[in-house]
Amino acid sequence: MADNNEDWLSHRVLYLKGLKSRTEQQNILIALYDKEIRTPQDDKKLNVLVKAEKAADRATKARIEANKLIQAEKNAEKKAERKARDHELYNSAGLLILAGLVDTKTGKPTLDKAELLGALLGLAKVPKEDPRRKEWQRAGTTALAEQSEHKK
Repeated sequence: MADNNEDWLSHRVLYLKGLKSRTEQQNILIALYDKEIRTPQDDKKLNVLVKAEKAADRATKARIEANKLIQAEKNAEKKAERKARDHELYNSAGLLILAGLVDTKTGKPTLDKAELLGALLGLAKVPKEDPRRKEWQRAGTTALAEQSEHKK
């Protein structure tokens, strides 16, 4: 156990010496470690500082682990949001397929791309209160109902 503690201390002192800025405790730890002849009081101080440094090291590792967990959770949320968005985009593409505007095998528009985009731009400009929209909604509802019955 003492060897393990000595190994940890020697590695930690090397690490601390490489830091640009250190705490006062770390500076004292290094000074006591480097001291050729230590008194029993020096050994006692060194042991207390080693315990404090180990606790600080554990706290740093725990903080890093906590941050990893938080980041993983955020990434999972973003992934779920992207998945939901992608699903909606695929559903929108499916509507174009149902309308016969996109070939199911190739995924390419059945019309000229510019013509299709122009038609969609025209549709986007139709006001919500326009009676044609109600007519389109009825036709779409019927087509979706027929499609869902076909799947059964």
